[in-house]
Amino acid sequence: MATANPTEGLRGPATIIKKASGWFIAVAVAFIILGIFAIAEPAIAGLAVAILVGWLLILAGVAHLSTAFSGGGAGRVIWQVILGIIYVIGGVYFLTHPLLGLGTLTLLLAVIILAEAALEFVAYFGTRRESGSVWLLINGLITLLLGGLIWVHWPSSSVWAIGTLVGVNLLMTGFSRLMLGMAARKLANQVAG
Repeated sequence: MATANPTEGLRGPATIIKKASGWFIAVAVAFIILGIFAIAEPAIAGLAVAILVGWLLILAGVAHLSTAFSGGGAGRVIWQVILGIIYVIGGVYFLTHPLLGLGTLTLLLAVIILAEAALEFVAYFGTRRESGSVWLLINGLITLLLGGLIWVHWPSSSVWAIGTLVGVNLLMTGFSRLMLGMAARKLANQVAG
């Protein structure tokens, strides 16, 4: 039997979308709040990142060690054990010396950002005759400036660089998720209404 209203069958999914978008919006607000805190206190956020990296390295080391003896010959076992030990030592280093770990991460971040700037310049010169390629050059210049600032001011940039960038990332992630959640809720209301 056909219904008079074609959207009547969609009311169930609309209710599910409303509930899910509510959780999506709540998580987005949490990201925004965490982002604001990270930007306000970048040193604490940076230390939290260093500690998180330490635990992730230890977990990766344990994973290498636990899978080392799963077969593949003596050479594979030796390499997996060596990798596992290196990861665990690195993780313990980050957990026992979080300030030094933060400095190491900041220096690595500067190198990565400078390498990204170099790749942006290569991409620009490869596409400079194309429309809009000037944005690659602008992005490369700004990226070079940011990487240069972190590099030149290292190790003092360790206090603000990672925490600020994590805060900005959390803030932008929160705002984008908030907009997506609100758009999903609006769509669900249109379907249900």
